[in-house]
Amino acid sequence: MSSFHGERRPIGPAEGTRTFLPGPPGAIPRSDGTTFRLAAPSAAAAHLHVEGHPRPVPLERTADGLFEGFVPGVRAGARYRLQVEGADPMPDPASRFQPDGVHGPSEVIDARFDWSDAGWAGPDARSLRIYELHVGTFAPGGRFDAVASKLPYLADLGVNAVELMPIADFPGCRNWGYDPAALFAPARCYGRPESLRRLVDEAHRLGLAVLLDVVYNHLGPDGAYLPVFLPQFFSEEREGPWGRAVNLDGPGSEWVRWFILENARYWIREFHLDGLRLDATHTLEDASPKHLLRELAEGVRDEARQAGRRSAVIAEDDRNLDRLVRPASQGGFGLDAVWADDFHHEVRRATAGDRDGYYTDYSGSAADLAATIRRGWFFTGQHSRHAGRPRGTDPAGIAPHRFVYCIQNHDQVGNRALGERLNHQVDLPTYLAAAMALLVAPETPLLFMGQEWAAGTPFQFFTNHGPELGRLVTEGRRREFGAFAAFADPVAREGIPDPQAESTFEASRLRWDETARKPHAGVLGFYRAMLGLRANHPLLQPPAPARVDAVGERSVAIWREAPDEGGLALAALVCLSDAERVELPATGSRAAPLLSTEDPSFLDDARPGSLVPRDAGAGRVFVEFTRPGGVILIVD
Repeated sequence: MSSFHGERRPIGPAEGTRTFLPGPPGAIPRSDGTTFRLAAPSAAAAHLHVEGHPRPVPLERTADGLFEGFVPGVRAGARYRLQVEGADPMPDPASRFQPDGVHGPSEVIDARFDWSDAGWAGPDARSLRIYELHVGTFAPGGRFDAVASKLPYLADLGVNAVELMPIADFPGCRNWGYDPAALFAPARCYGRPESLRRLVDEAHRLGLAVLLDVVYNHLGPDGAYLPVFLPQFFSEEREGPWGRAVNLDGPGSEWVRWFILENARYWIREFHLDGLRLDATHTLEDASPKHLLRELAEGVRDEARQAGRRSAVIAEDDRNLDRLVRPASQGGFGLDAVWADDFHHEVRRATAGDRDGYYTDYSGSAADLAATIRRGWFFTGQHSRHAGRPRGTDPAGIAPHRFVYCIQNHDQVGNRALGERLNHQVDLPTYLAAAMALLVAPETPLLFMGQEWAAGTPFQFFTNHGPELGRLVTEGRRREFGAFAAFADPVAREGIPDPQAESTFEASRLRWDETARKPHAGVLGFYRAMLGLRANHPLLQPPAPARVDAVGERSVAIWREAPDEGGLALAALVCLSDAERVELPATGSRAAPLLSTEDPSFLDDARPGSLVPRDAGAGRVFVEFTRPGGVILIVD
C-alpha cells in the first residue's frame, strides 16, 4: 500500500512564497484503523461521520492546515461522510470510491494490489501509437473488466498505448466523463478500483501503456462537493467556458494546486498508470512563477521515476503554443506532447468538405496539408478568420512525436450533431488514404475506438443528469448547432439525438460482430498492416527524418529516411480526393511497392492494377490515381 508518511512536497502559491503541504488527502486505511485527511482551510471545525458509529468524530487541525483524525477499527469497506460547520455531512472530496453514486457515502479503499508489472518500464513517448476509448461504450458490458478482455485484441492490432476517456465519477450512469464530480474515485458504473488495477496490470503484461484523460479545468454541474470544503477552488475574478474559472494563482490557490497535483500523482502511484492527457489546458489560466502545467508534468514524472518507470503527459490545447512542449530550460512547461488538430481539420476539409465553424480556416489543399505535416501544425502565428486574431507559434526545432495527430477522436466525432464518423461521410478508398497519411506521418498517431474497422456505429454526446439539468443540457446541445447551415431550421435541430436519452448512449456502443464482416474486416486488415509497419519498419522509427511535398493539387508525398539503412527511403504517396497523376521526383534506380490501399484484402472493389509506380526514366516515377488512395514505396 502507498504511504503518505514522510512525504512532504513543495507547493508554490501565486505570491511566490513556499508552503509545504502533506500528501495525499482522503481516507488511508491501516492495519488497525484509518486516517482521514481533509483540506478545508476556511472551516473552523470538521467532523467525520462513519456509518455504524454512534456519534461524529471531530477532526483536528494539523500544523499543515489539514483536518486529520485516526479512527481505530475502521477498515477498508467502511462508509463515511465529512462535515464542516454550516453544512450537512457530504461525500469526501478526495473519496477513492462512491459505491452509491456521487451523492452517496464514500467508501474506504485499500490500495494494496498484487501487481505483476515489476519489469514494466513505461512508455517511450517518441514511439506512441495511441488508442482512445470510452469505457462505457467500448466493450460489451461497459466496465473495466470488459475493456481488459479486449486488450489482447488491441495488442494484436498494433497500438501500444490505451487512452481512457475520463473515469472520475460523475452524476448518473452515462457520461463522456467531462462532468467530473469525484476526482479521485473511479466511476462505480465501470467497476471498483481493483478492477481498474487489473486492467492496467493486464495491459502492462501485454506491452500496452495506459494513459488517463483527466479534467482539471472545471467540475461537473452536479455532485461535486469539493467547493463546499475548498471554496478557494474557483476564482473570484475569472470566468471560463464552464462558469467560474479554477483558481490557480489567486488567494488560497496553493490549496487548489496541491489538490490537483496530488490527484495527478495518485493515478500514477496507486494505479500504475503511465501518464495523463490533460483536458482543455488552454482554459487553465495561471500567472504563478511556475505554471501549474509545468509543476504537474514534473510531479507526474517524479512519481513515475520513483517506481522506475517512464511516463507521458499530453495536453489538449487549441492555441498551437510551442511553450507547452518546450523544456523548462527554454522557458517551456516540459509536456511530452500536445494534440495538434490542424492535421485533422485539413484532412476533413479535403475528404468530407467540412467548411462550418473552425473549418473556414482550412483549405484542405495538398500544399497546406504538406505544410502542416512538415511543421507539426498549420497555424504558426498567421491570422485565423474563425478566431478573429493571430493563432499559433513557431514550432521550429520541436520533434514530430510531440504532436498528436488523428483523423478521428471523441471530440471530432462526438461533437458533431449526429456523432458521425469520417467513414460515414466518405467512401472507403478515401478513408484508407486518410489513414495512410496519419500512420506514415512522423507525428504521434491516435486512433479512436472502432476507427480501425470503420465502425458503423456513431459516437454521440450522452449524459444522465436529473430531469431539470438534463432538460437544460438537451436544449443547449440543440441550440449550439443553430449556427450550422444544416441545422438552421428548428425542425432539423429537433432531430439531433437527445443526450439524456438512453437510446443515444446505446447507439454509441461498438458492435464487435462487425469486425468479422465485410467491408469492416478488410479495413481492419489494412489498419493492422499499417500499424505493423509503423511499429517495425526501420524507416518509420523515430527519429527517422521526414520530408513532405505536395505532388499535385490533392496529393502529398511523405518521405521517411534513416541514415543507417543503406540509402533506402520509404515514400508514401497519398491522394485524398478525386483522381490525379502524380510524380515522385528525384528517386533512385528503383521504386518498389510495399503496401497499397488497393490491395484486394482491404477493399471489396479493389483495383490491384492501379497505384503501381511507372518508370518514366531518368530517375522519375509516377503513379496514376484513378480515385483517392495511397501507396507506400521503398525507394533505392
